[in-house]
Amino acid sequence: MNLKGRDFLKLLDFTPEEIGYMLDLAADLKEKKKKGILTRWHEGKNVALIFEKTSTRTRCSFEVAAHDLGMGTTYLDPSGSQIGKKESIADTARVLSGMYEGIEYRGFGQDIVEELAKYAKVPVWNGLTNEFHPTQMLADLLTIREHFGYLENIHFTYMGDARYNMGNSLMVACAKMGMHFTACTAEKYFPDRRLVEECREIARNTGATITLTEDVEAGARGADVIYTDVWVSMGEPDEIWEERIRELSPYQVNRKVMELAGKKAVFMHCLPAFHDLNTKTGKEISEKFGIAEMEVTDEVFESEASIVFEEAENRMHTIKAVMAATLGVPDGCDARR
Repeated sequence: MNLKGRDFLKLLDFTPEEIGYMLDLAADLKEKKKKGILTRWHEGKNVALIFEKTSTRTRCSFEVAAHDLGMGTTYLDPSGSQIGKKESIADTARVLSGMYEGIEYRGFGQDIVEELAKYAKVPVWNGLTNEFHPTQMLADLLTIREHFGYLENIHFTYMGDARYNMGNSLMVACAKMGMHFTACTAEKYFPDRRLVEECREIARNTGATITLTEDVEAGARGADVIYTDVWVSMGEPDEIWEERIRELSPYQVNRKVMELAGKKAVFMHCLPAFHDLNTKTGKEISEKFGIAEMEVTDEVFESEASIVFEEAENRMHTIKAVMAATLGVPDGCDARR
């Protein structure tokens, strides 16, 4: 398997075998790190990290992963880059290609990262766009595989707002890897119809299924994985918060949902989560809307079924695998399991 020189923009661009290869490589890199085995395969190289949207896990994952591979990083926060403002995306891509061996982008439209990749002469990695979040998907798939020992035929239920990057990407990941994906939410929050049909076409070749339901009992019963994400992005107006809380509260992940899924089920979340009042945002939500928990209860978040922190750690291992694979894995270091 040779992915050297490839961009990593969305899982739709990769075959199940290529995705499996990156998961194998991530597992191998994780094992090496736990054993203290150095993997400085790209000593002396440098990567640019463009963050138009800030992040804890994505930034830390890319910086630690790059360091482990022997690379330096330059972090460009929302005020540190002229991309799309004083300098076009195409010009930015060509400038950075002359200084760096790889470019990460986390920000807004998928069209931005696609244009970066079009003009860059080095691999471009999608750290998150409005439409897709592929690095999170590899972390989620690795975490599920570690827990259950396999991916094929896993029953996966996503609850909440499934219209954007997380709902889209999880549906694609499940379709690619032969998993049974269910979006359990109000109809207006279902994923884009065209993407649903594209995933169903993929599923015909992988044995996956795609189900959309408003019925919590039908969506949660017998699920292996229950997954959710925040309902509202920061900065959105109060009326949006009110609407989402009202319409999505029936799809909160709580004890009843986990009991419907069964004792073997695990809970996952890409984080951060609004599960208590121990954050400034949590307190503000409570004061405005009179709730102490939102998309998941603290009881579930802190339960033995919750594997959210294993999932968070795996962001780093899988991002390291993406960078290593697309920059080139040295001979004799290939992960094949």
